Amino acid sequence: MPPQIIFQLQLVLGYVAWLLCFKAWFWPRLRSMDRFEAQRAIATLHSFRFFGLAFIVPGVVGPHLPAGFAEFAAYGDFATGVLAVLALLAARMRPVFRALVVAFNLVGMVDLVLDYCHAVRLGLPELAGQLGASYAIPILYVPLLMITHIAAFQLLLRPAHGRRDARASAGERG
Repeated sequence: MPPQIIFQLQLVLGYVAWLLCFKAWFWPRLRSMDRFEAQRAIATLHSFRFFGLAFIVPGVVGPHLPAGFAEFAAYGDFATGVLAVLALLAARMRPVFRALVVAFNLVGMVDLVLDYCHAVRLGLPELAGQLGASYAIPILYVPLLMITHIAAFQLLLRPAHGRRDARASAGERG
């Protein structure tokens, strides 16, 4: 089987495996949590996005990994990670925390989508071996990151427990 097919298959299976795991274990727990605590858990995961800087470390990746992919992916991950850390540091200031949660999720999701675009445009599946030790990032880590960005936006858009409970009570009285 050609390496580019293996890479693409592993990427798809990474999404399938994480979606199954997320649906069974993580999503029920996150939905049952207070929105703030759920967002804090997601921010904690994304605070490790500094790991994407591995794409620009010689010796970790091959010398022929396209710079147009590596640098953009590395710095996009780094920016997302810094925003997630800032969100965690601002946890006691809820409006600032919420703004930083929106920021790291927007920056992070845009980063991943653009990384996919750059990867396709630059033929990354054919050069997947150039990812070297960082090969696991797009296969194992990126699917979980994308899924948690989507979950974070769903949590941001859902009504707060208190408001939902107040509306349910008002509906029972009316």
